[in-house]
Order: sequence, then C-alpha cells, then structure tokens
Amino acid sequence: MSEMKAGLYKSPKHVEMGQLPIPTIKKDEVLVKVSFAGICGTDMMIYFGRHPRAKAPLAMGHEFSGIIEKVHPLSVDEFSVGDRVVIEPTLSCGSCDACRSGQFHVCNLLQLIGIDHHGGFAEYVSVPTHRLHKIPSNVTEEHAAVVEPVAVAIHTVKRSSLQLGDTVLILGAGPIGLLIGLAAQNAGAGEIIISDVSPFRLEKAKELGFHVVDSQTDDVVQVALSLTNGKGADVVFEVAGHQATIDQMLPAIKFQGKATVVSVFKNKPQVDLAAMHFRELSLTTTRCYTHDDFRTALRLMEDGRIDVAPIISHILPIEEIKKGFELMEYPDESLKILFHP
Repeated sequence: MSEMKAGLYKSPKHVEMGQLPIPTIKKDEVLVKVSFAGICGTDMMIYFGRHPRAKAPLAMGHEFSGIIEKVHPLSVDEFSVGDRVVIEPTLSCGSCDACRSGQFHVCNLLQLIGIDHHGGFAEYVSVPTHRLHKIPSNVTEEHAAVVEPVAVAIHTVKRSSLQLGDTVLILGAGPIGLLIGLAAQNAGAGEIIISDVSPFRLEKAKELGFHVVDSQTDDVVQVALSLTNGKGADVVFEVAGHQATIDQMLPAIKFQGKATVVSVFKNKPQVDLAAMHFRELSLTTTRCYTHDDFRTALRLMEDGRIDVAPIISHILPIEEIKKGFELMEYPDESLKILFHP
C-alpha cells in the first residue's frame, strides 16, 4: 500500500476526500497513524481561502493525536512503535533572533504541520520526534487531540499577567474562549464572564460555571461594569475577531487593566488608543504557545484540572470532512469537531 486516504482542501469552501502518498520518514522522524484530528479557527481561514501560506491541495489539521506506526531505523530516542502520542505542530527555523532567545513560537519563519505541510486530516503523518509527546495512560486519544488548543489557552492566560482573584471578561465563547476560561479558572481567577451571540455556546459556558452574556440582547460592557461595582474587569480577552468586540474590550476594563487580543483579524481593526492612554490600559497579543505551555496543557489534562470533554461537540469519520466544515460555519450547532481517519 503506497497511498492513504486524506481529507483535502482543494479551493475556497471546497474540501473533499482524496488520496496522498503515505509519507516516507527521514532520520529523526516517525510515521504516526492519526487517531483524532480537530478543526481549528485557522483551518477555517484556510477553508475560506484567507490564509496567506496554505496552498491547495492540502491535508489540514494541526491538532491531532495518533499511534506511532514506524520509527526510522537510524533514530535513537525514547519513542517506539505503538506509542500513543500527541503532536506539537510548530516548526521553527532555530536560527532567527526569536529562536536564538528560546522563543521558538514567534520564529520569523514559523511553520505548522497541517498548514505548511500535510497534517492530521489524513491516515498518516510524518512527524519529527522532537515534536512528539507521549499521551498519559489516563488521557484518551480523543481528548489528546485537544491538547494544542489547551496550550494556546494556557499561553494566552500567561501573557495576560492574570492575578489571583482577578475578574475576567472573555469576548467570544468558541472553543478557544471556553478553554481560556478553564485555564483562567485553573490559574485562580475570580468571576469569569463570557459573551457570545450563540445560545448553544453560551449554554456550554454556563455549564462550565461561567457568567454568560448574550451580546445580541444585553450590553456586554454594562453587564461587566454592573458585576464589578462599576470598576470593570481586571483582564479582558478578545477571542471573537470582530470590530464589535474590540469596541467592547476597552470600556469594559478597569483603570490600569489588561486587554489581551487572541484573534487573528482578517481586516485591520480600529482601536481607541486615546481611551487606553487616559486610563493607562495595557494591550498585549498572543501567538501559539511555548514548548513548556504544551507540556503544561498535557499535565493539567492528566491531573484532571482541565477537562476538554465539554468542548467536543462532534466526532466524524474523515469521509465526512465536508459536513464537518459546514457544521463549523454555524456556531449554534458546533464547538470542537474532531475527525477520526
């Protein structure tokens, strides 16, 4: 057998089942048989034809787990055939200023498996051994496929400088917004407020213990001010990627509070810098995660301190790739969708 089935991005809003050659592994690589792979917001950018690097035909999928099928005979490391693994998909150059300072996640030439190379929406993926993490025995392969977005959430909370007891406002209750809420909760946040336009996603947020705000019917800023005696939230996370949430972000923060923008905006948003100036607000951004963040995510899931089960709304065979992406277009019906190649 020299070919494998793969769910392929072919052109904007066009994904279909096809075939790719089974990857040939090099020294210090393994062949992973994919168990589960999740759709990410970045995959949706590719699907809509808005990603600057992704080129069709492409097997997307940078959030995935699997079992090692083959190890290169010249490799000497701790991984063996049959090991259950989760993949840290970032690939850095190792020589730019960011890499030389140890900040590999902001590498000038950063690439990702599933964006710049074929990823987890296929039966097999070749993966460098230094991008592998063994899955703890009490974590399922299904849940391990969500380690990557958990790492994003952990890195985001670290970047925000959140303090014990802080009131948090999260603008956007998609998978990343909900995981940021869980990560903030784990970091000792006080009240966590989360807004969205989707009743389905707000119900999930409510089940997780967050104070929910339907931004279609309620004024998010006024709710945040009311719940904080007029002060505003200590930390605000923008996770929706709309001008409307940028407009809500600043007036909902207390003086000298912190805003963290997580979204990758398709169009340049307008930010009221004067409003930040007069109240000494801090604005930070976040990208991906560090190697330590990824390991922390796996450890918190192993310890049961972050449970990703409520985030997973669908598990589909890879043959239903078209259905999966169509579901993701409707936030009233989906959260994290996993494919099972």
